[in-house]
Amino acid sequence: MQARRIASLDALDATAWDRLDTAGNPFVSRPFLAGLEATGCLRPELGWRSGHVALARDDRVLALAPAYEKRNSHGEFVFDHAWADAHHRLGLEYYPKLVCAVPYSPVTGPRLLVDPAAADPHAVRRRLLDALAEAAAMAGWSSAHVNFVTPAELEAAEGSDWVQRSDVQFHWRNAGYRSFDDFLATLKHKRRKEIRRERQRVAADGWGFEWRHGDELDATTIAEIHALYAATFISKGNYPALNRAFLEHLAASLGPRLLAILALRGGRLGAMALCLRGRDTLYGRYWGAADPTPGLHFEACYYQGIEYCIAQGLYAFEPGAQGEHKIARGFLPVRTHSLHWIAHAGLRRAIAAACDRERRWLDDYETAVRQNSPYAERAADADPVAVG
Repeated sequence: MQARRIASLDALDATAWDRLDTAGNPFVSRPFLAGLEATGCLRPELGWRSGHVALARDDRVLALAPAYEKRNSHGEFVFDHAWADAHHRLGLEYYPKLVCAVPYSPVTGPRLLVDPAAADPHAVRRRLLDALAEAAAMAGWSSAHVNFVTPAELEAAEGSDWVQRSDVQFHWRNAGYRSFDDFLATLKHKRRKEIRRERQRVAADGWGFEWRHGDELDATTIAEIHALYAATFISKGNYPALNRAFLEHLAASLGPRLLAILALRGGRLGAMALCLRGRDTLYGRYWGAADPTPGLHFEACYYQGIEYCIAQGLYAFEPGAQGEHKIARGFLPVRTHSLHWIAHAGLRRAIAAACDRERRWLDDYETAVRQNSPYAERAADADPVAVG
């Protein structure tokens, strides 16, 4: 297998992409990743320059790592500013670095995309990790990173120079619930009462909700959705990297795999939550509101998503990164993982030791959270086969 760099995903034909195993994850689909490039959401001035790494034999692409030259750490959600500072204090440049990730999306899923027809997928993943490190080393860059990886990708890195780092998100699991009230019945009385009060307040404020998939969104609604997203990002001091053309592209290309939760009052759209749907998981991604009244965010971004998963028979709801306030609303800790190759051997050892300490702290933290679970019993840990 020969490693090659690909400057744009348009250079990889749809047939080659379709051969790669994406596990049904919409974030590593061609429409999402190539769409970011084609609509100008990834630009050097935003810190992203495409430099994907592929493995090929006889012009047949056997594996792909969507990767980017990064000159900042924005839009990654694996926070490495302390690592950048450590390099700076040693007189070393941390940027640029090579990052294999889904831009702007802290969602676990395949990052080392392998043709399932490969004789040894594990060996191909290992070779792809080697190719990423080699590409960073040849460019003279400080590091290579693979964010939000799967267990198979962690296994491929075992025994190598790649450092494993862990973090925690809060996810909801469907224990075969028949309705939202059925879900509420598994919570402790206090939590159940608080959620009902929050939902009643939102309804009393005049909010109603609609679910629309991508193929049910017209151009006017997409424009309104983007305006809400952009205004909310700007109000928090962030740059809205996703443009309206990208949302239009997602709606047209993903269709039913894109979900817009629309909050309406007086017949007008006043808030929204935009989600993507995988095989058995709903991913909450973007939120925006012109008038964020009390409880509206919880309703649009959490409770409506739970209701949708129950109605659709989806097993999991991942509403995004961070946020301990999710625990009281039925979301429990789930580990996420990333892999990091650091060129400087001394810094690599120091970072590996820090990541070991971080994992031990996370062990204690996760235990403490689960001991204080909002559930009366362990209903949230049900096996996915319970969902029909």
